[in-house]
Amino acid sequence: MRILMICDFYPPFVGGVEILVSSLARELVRRGHEVSVATLAAESLAPVEDDAGVRVHRIASTTQRAERLFATSARPWAPPAPDPGAVAGLRRVVGRERPDVVHGHDWLARSFLPLKRRAGPRLVMSLHYFTLACPKKSLMRDGRVCSGPGLAKCLACAGRHYGGAKGAVVVAGQRAFARAEAALVDLFVPVSAATAAGNGLTAAGLPYVVVPNFVAAAPDPSPYERLLRELPREPFLLFVGDVRRDKGVHVLLDAHARLARRPALVLIGKVWPDTPRDLLPGVTLLRDWPNGAVREAMRRCLALVVPSVWGEPFGIVVVEALAAGRPVVASAIGGIPEIVHDRREGLLVAPGDAAALTAALHTIVDDGALREALADNALLRARTYTPAEVIPRFEAAYESVRRAARQ
Repeated sequence: MRILMICDFYPPFVGGVEILVSSLARELVRRGHEVSVATLAAESLAPVEDDAGVRVHRIASTTQRAERLFATSARPWAPPAPDPGAVAGLRRVVGRERPDVVHGHDWLARSFLPLKRRAGPRLVMSLHYFTLACPKKSLMRDGRVCSGPGLAKCLACAGRHYGGAKGAVVVAGQRAFARAEAALVDLFVPVSAATAAGNGLTAAGLPYVVVPNFVAAAPDPSPYERLLRELPREPFLLFVGDVRRDKGVHVLLDAHARLARRPALVLIGKVWPDTPRDLLPGVTLLRDWPNGAVREAMRRCLALVVPSVWGEPFGIVVVEALAAGRPVVASAIGGIPEIVHDRREGLLVAPGDAAALTAALHTIVDDGALREALADNALLRARTYTPAEVIPRFEAAYESVRRAARQ
């Protein structure tokens, strides 16, 4: 089968979706499929390259030329509407690769919508965020989980997030092309039941099948020894992800400070404007580590802490910790309870409740027998999220849309 992945970012950019798309593409190649990727161009990266048998095409977008309006970070940005330059780039890639299935992973895939043809490749769309429902993709408003989209509140919320002019453009594009996406996608693939509900798939009667993320085996950590020397030598708790309020970092710092006996706390991730700057002694912030080093840090920690206050669609770091044989202390929100069962593979607490998180951390630090029982169960649970278990579900999704097209 010939499969074209479309994703906003691809390694060397680092993030959960980037790692998932790269791993999925490579695993599909190993299983005999012909796989290519279309992603946004970036400075100093080749326009076409081979990544372990995956042909990677980096296409320029019109939006990238309007940097002053649309640039939000060092990364390029894909709008929620078809981008003329990206449409032209995708037309060239599709003509060259001639895929049977196009598998989209974020807003860049909306630039394929004008190219969708009845007799052309089928379109499968993974939902890693709340891209159908929310202009910010997060379903968060004023620091709380949003009850759902509405024009007035989306304009106000997006204006605060993106700025007034950009926010209005994003809301207009999101509302128009979420409807186009719903009409043209042959099958949605949300990463969790929570993601399906948050995107309104069930309520709208749209075709979907839940397929979770997976994690490949951890890479050899030896190339990262210099980085790993920055970890504490004593037992430590670990947080991995964007170091910002939506991820509940402020709740974690509060809970950690309340512990009577505090182990070291390590934060690994990307820094944002709302990242806390004044950290107490015993708290270490390590920026932008490669996944191989992060996976080894997970193996060495007491437990991974995931204190999110937003509805995490899945939480790839949760599965990575399970695969490392470590328990997880996490918020019972979004897709996390679909992965971790309370007092089986970890401990679940109410999101935003620092006192409850303190009590859970106290338990995980002081009760060694429970911690190791949770760790054993974590390894068993991780088998659900291996490539051998998950990849056939993607293949079945691809084959189902091809079969429906033939019929």
